[in-house]
Amino acid sequence: GSHDSFSYWVDEKSPVGPDQATAIKRLARISLVRKIMKKWSVTQNLTFKEQLEGGIRYFDLRVSSKPGEIGQEIYFIHGLFGITVWDGLKEMNSFLEQHPKEVIFLDFNHFYAMDDSHHHFLINRIRSAFESKLCCVECVEYVTLLYMWEKKHQVLIFYHHPLYQEYPFLWPGNKMPAPWANTTNVHKLLQFLETTLGERSRYGTFHVSQAILTPRVKTIARHLIRGLKNTLVHRNLPMILNWVKAQKPGVMGVNIITSDFVELVDFAATVIALNDLLLEEDESPT
Repeated sequence: GSHDSFSYWVDEKSPVGPDQATAIKRLARISLVRKIMKKWSVTQNLTFKEQLEGGIRYFDLRVSSKPGEIGQEIYFIHGLFGITVWDGLKEMNSFLEQHPKEVIFLDFNHFYAMDDSHHHFLINRIRSAFESKLCCVECVEYVTLLYMWEKKHQVLIFYHHPLYQEYPFLWPGNKMPAPWANTTNVHKLLQFLETTLGERSRYGTFHVSQAILTPRVKTIARHLIRGLKNTLVHRNLPMILNWVKAQKPGVMGVNIITSDFVELVDFAATVIALNDLLLEEDESPT
């Protein structure tokens, strides 16, 4: 999976998003501030299509309306506005059309400046984009690849808002827990990932290990121009990747792992290779 999957493009010419504090919004009237914000808002370099081609199958999504804009269009957002959700969904669906055995997870986990009418608009967009590819809520343990192939489903939507109850194809957010370390220290991050894996539910939910470091205000202040990638990600990715390599998938093991800038190391290939350990277990004599 990728963290803030949509943030490969953000619009530094648009107003700052409603996910930011009032003080930041005031400061961001200065175009240089928005340029600096971009360096810290972008957590991916690859488009959705490029991420899919690289093996990413879980997408972490934050969305917002544009206050003051006529209509109910919904955009991806991380400090600054990204592309419209509709454009992103169409790009993903195009990939799925060409690869009918691939399955993706879309985790809509943060909503900003959205009332119920915005939500209904967005949910209808999701339904229009994927139609019969959408997998309705089911017992997690039943949802194998074979199950998905037989039903010709390719998309699981997780929707962290009470309105999920009105649509059978929206999975509740609590089926996709994603504990967040909120630290700049790689050792604390790895310790947190170990602890939360040990606490994960044995059955009934998926689980996201967020292998990401989060800048604090003082981190940004000290390294304004360098941005997230050069300050935190480049230096620490090798250690994070070593942790990934040491994991085992399956019950009480890792399930979904997310990272920033997924193309900087062999992140997706390393995570995917963990599945070979499950094959080895299946083949070992009982």
